[in-house]
Amino acid sequence: MTRVLVTDYAWPSLDVEREVLGAAGVELVAARTGDTDELVALASDVDAIMTCFAKVSAQVLDAAPRCRTVARYGVGVDNIDVAHATSLGMLVSNVPEYCSEDVADHSLLLMLALSRRLKFLTSLVAGGGWDATEGTAVRLSGRVLGLVGLGAIGRALVPRAQALGLKVTAFRRSASLPPGVRAAASLDELLSTADIVSLHVPSTPETAGLIGARELALMKPTAWLINTARGTLVDTDALLSALQNGQIAGAGLDVTDPEPLPPDHPFRTRDDVVLTPHVAFASDLSLAELARKAAINVIDVLAGRVPADVVNPEVLTMPRSRVR
Repeated sequence: MTRVLVTDYAWPSLDVEREVLGAAGVELVAARTGDTDELVALASDVDAIMTCFAKVSAQVLDAAPRCRTVARYGVGVDNIDVAHATSLGMLVSNVPEYCSEDVADHSLLLMLALSRRLKFLTSLVAGGGWDATEGTAVRLSGRVLGLVGLGAIGRALVPRAQALGLKVTAFRRSASLPPGVRAAASLDELLSTADIVSLHVPSTPETAGLIGARELALMKPTAWLINTARGTLVDTDALLSALQNGQIAGAGLDVTDPEPLPPDHPFRTRDDVVLTPHVAFASDLSLAELARKAAINVIDVLAGRVPADVVNPEVLTMPRSRVR
């Protein structure tokens, strides 16, 4: 029987996947821990792998001689050894635009939480206090939001930010800009002029450590850094140092490096850091859409079709391709 291994998932059940795969006569096998040893053991007789956050390493891929495709639940594929999957003739797919609205909402949430000092104020009230005599909120209208990357999420954030009166600047690869958005000539220019810097680029070898000590030093001492993309974009130690030294005023983070952060990490308790546990992508509608699209990507490959979003299209013409 055709079998699909689900390495891990971040939602209550696999009901959507079971429905889609079951309708095609495909059996779903769910891992319990998602660690390498378990995945190696389960991969030996599966025809496809679906993965959320678990590492699909070369070791796991080598243990799956029947596997034809690896489908990522999400946009980034940094948890998959794509190069090795390609060498084995496995097609890798993703779901690039299922949560653009949700991540844009979450990015705005982090900005609002910082501007209104939400973490400090809720902690004050929870501790029995009421009078917030220290510090004031920051009005967003008229300030500059700098977007690093302008893909689907960045573009979804633009009208949300503009509705609050923010002026939007972007540093991006694409030539076109949404209405009212100014192009920054360089990343350095964006960092030095923005009041809020929000990251919206994928995790790649080129973007690892994109924001380090040098970049943070360019930012205004009143600026905030928002990261709802990938933790590896930011040098965690450099960010902590910048906050401790007053080089920047705050950070809103849905992703971190490492992830999760150690229980005693200072980010967890600092009033100038709003921290959420990699949930920007998650909503009732986005999760159902994600599960369905990822499962359909698998079914397409197993049925001899090319899925909607292919990460390594060179596999389609390789002599050793497993999908032809």
